[in-house]
Amino acid sequence: MPLPDATPTLTPETPPLPDATPNPTPGTPPSASPFPGAPLPPGSSGSPGSRPPLVLEHRVLKALLGAWALAVCSAEEALAVEEHLGVCGGCADEARRLREAVGLLHPPESLDLDPALRTQVLDACLGRRPPRIPVPRWAAPYDAETARLDALLQDIGAADWHAPVRLRWFEGEGPVSRRTTVAGVIAHLLTVDGLVAAALGLDDPLAPLTPPDGLEPGPGEPVGALSPAARTEAYWKASHFPPTRALRAPWRQQSHDIVRTTSFTGGDDPDGSGTPGTSGRPTVPYGGFVLPLQDAMIDRAFECWIHAEDIAEAVDYPYAPPSGRHLHGMIDLAARMLPVALAERRRTGLASPPGRHLVPAGAPGRSLRLEIEGSGGGEWLIPLDSPAALGSADHEVAHVALDGVEFCRLAAGHVPPEEAAAGQGGDREAIRDVLFAAAALSRM
Repeated sequence: MPLPDATPTLTPETPPLPDATPNPTPGTPPSASPFPGAPLPPGSSGSPGSRPPLVLEHRVLKALLGAWALAVCSAEEALAVEEHLGVCGGCADEARRLREAVGLLHPPESLDLDPALRTQVLDACLGRRPPRIPVPRWAAPYDAETARLDALLQDIGAADWHAPVRLRWFEGEGPVSRRTTVAGVIAHLLTVDGLVAAALGLDDPLAPLTPPDGLEPGPGEPVGALSPAARTEAYWKASHFPPTRALRAPWRQQSHDIVRTTSFTGGDDPDGSGTPGTSGRPTVPYGGFVLPLQDAMIDRAFECWIHAEDIAEAVDYPYAPPSGRHLHGMIDLAARMLPVALAERRRTGLASPPGRHLVPAGAPGRSLRLEIEGSGGGEWLIPLDSPAALGSADHEVAHVALDGVEFCRLAAGHVPPEEAAAGQGGDREAIRDVLFAAAALSRM
C-alpha cells in the first residue's frame, strides 16, 4: 500500500520497529515490508500507479535515518529509507534506536486543563475588573474569598458534596476536631455568616429554626447571641436530612447580599481619620464577644479561606492562599486580638502571670515582637501584661518570626503551637504564651 504524499507524523503511539535481518539472497526484495505503511517492494502486488522509491546509495540512506526518525524527510526520501530498512538489518537497528530517542523527546501530555487555571483566571478578573459599586477595603477579602470558594464548589461533582471533612480548632491545651461533610462545612459558613447578615438587617438563616435543647440563648437574648459553634450545631440538628449541594445557592446568595449591603454602608474612611471608622456601623455579636463590622468581615474572609482549604483537601482540589494584601489584613486582625486572647488564657490559669509591675492603661509595657515573613507580612508589637497596654520596642522581651500562611494556620488551630515553625528569641515563657494564645483564637 503506497504511503500518502504528506510527510508522516510520528506520535508516541507509533508501534516499535521489528527486528529486521538482511534477505538471505542479497538484492532480492522481501515479500512484505516490516514497517507499517511502507510500500511493497517492486514486483509485488500493490495499488496501480505506486511511485517507485528513489534509488540512493547505502551511505546516503544511512545519513537520512535521523531525518526520517524526526519525520522531516520528503515523501520520496521516506519511501527510499523504509524500503532500505527492510533489507538492511544494521540500518533497521539504528532506525529503531533513533525512533525511541525521538519518543523520549516528545512525551505524551494530558489534554486536561490545569485544575488551577480557573482560580488563576478568577483572581485576574477580580483584580482587574472595576466594580460598578466599589467594595470597601475591609469587605474586599470576604468578597474575594467567597468568590474563590464558589468557584471550587462549581467545579466539584455531586458525590464530592458528601466527602468527609474534619473541622479542626484548638481549645485549652490541645486540638479539637469535628467530623462533617463538604455540605456540612457550607452549612457552617452559612450559619456563622448569618451573624453578619443579621447585623446588617438581612435575613438570619438560623432565625426560622428552633435551636435544640441546651442551645437556646439566654432570656431576652436573640438567636444571634449563640456562639458560632452553637449556631452550627443548632442548624445541623434542626435539619431533617443531612446537608446537600442544595446549600450552595442560599450560601452564595447570602454572601452576595452581605457584600452588596456593606458596599452601601460608606467608604473606607468615613470619619477622615485615615483608618476604617466604626461610627454609625453595626457591631457583630459572636456569643462571648463582639466585633466591629469591619473586623467581623475580615474574620469571615479568614474562616472562608480556611474552610475552603479543608474542602479542597477533602476533594483533592488545588487551592492557593489569599492575595498578600488580603492576607495582611487577616494577620493584622489576629495580631490585634492576641492581647485579649492572652489575657483570657491567663484568667483561666492557662498562661503565666503578668510581669511584676502593673501597667496602666495606655502605658507601654513588656512586649513581644511578632515578625511575619512572606506575602502579607509585617511586624507587630504585642503587649504581654494587659490588653490595655501599648506595645513598645523599648520594652521588648521576646521575638517570634513566622511565615504568614503558617501563622494564619496556627491561628486557625491547624498547626499545634509546639510545632509552629518559628524563629524564637528572648523570654521562652512569653513566646509559649503568645503561640498558645494565637492557637486559642481558633474556633469551630
